[in-house]
Amino acid sequence: MLKNFNIAPYLILFSALLLQACSSSSSRYKISQDHGPANPVDVTEVSDAVPKAEPRSKYGNPQNYKVLGKWYSVKESSDGYQEKGIASWYGKKFHGHRTSSGETYDMYAMTAAHKTLPLPTYVRVTHLENGRSVIVKVNDRGPFHDNRIIDLSYSAAKKLGVTGKGTGAVEVTAINPETYKKDQPYQPQINRTSALATYPAKTQYTLYLQVGAFESQQNANKLQKRLSRMFKAQRIHSNFASDENVYRVRIGPLASVADADKLSVYLNNKGIPTATIVID
Repeated sequence: MLKNFNIAPYLILFSALLLQACSSSSSRYKISQDHGPANPVDVTEVSDAVPKAEPRSKYGNPQNYKVLGKWYSVKESSDGYQEKGIASWYGKKFHGHRTSSGETYDMYAMTAAHKTLPLPTYVRVTHLENGRSVIVKVNDRGPFHDNRIIDLSYSAAKKLGVTGKGTGAVEVTAINPETYKKDQPYQPQINRTSALATYPAKTQYTLYLQVGAFESQQNANKLQKRLSRMFKAQRIHSNFASDENVYRVRIGPLASVADADKLSVYLNNKGIPTATIVID
């Protein structure tokens, strides 16, 4: 009989292995290139995830973890979380495999992966281009592709209209299961510039690549001038964010996520590795 056996280090190790598995391209995944189902699937009858109070998962919630050389810190709580950014999706390659929370990934369920939200967390994801909205359960870690804030299951992405392009501009808002009311319809932010705006409504947004954020205006101006020499025809913005007390340097507006991705890779090759996609 074992006495005074401490299992905690082994749970932490197992959690780390699960996180690594979700970002790995190892041979355990029989498919090298991810894709959706071979035949079209009607997801119109797939119901949203229903927020409910659940204990924090035993797995996938380390204080910090490292994937592909980068460290991430898991939030203590999802309260008040709201963020705009780019959503991607994952499907057949990971279908049937274990998620970071220990649950089995089902690409037909309404779930998602997030880098820092506690597992599980329920969130509402709204596509800013078409006004569609879904509720998903975050039970996995990812996406570990630069400039992506959430990885949707196939069904969730299909319902939002993301699968065609592969990505979509979204707003992600955490839901408090204790105050959530299923029968209360979601009211999107209506574009008041149009008197004919109806639900679902498109939300006006602008896509930028944020290259730096500084406490010093002098440093922001220095980077702005450097970028202006590199991109003579592109608008380089330097503005003060009073809510963050920083000077932000951005390139844009940009036409698409693909353009932003290409520009980010170009800047990284030029020694500017911190560019991130932002949505205003």
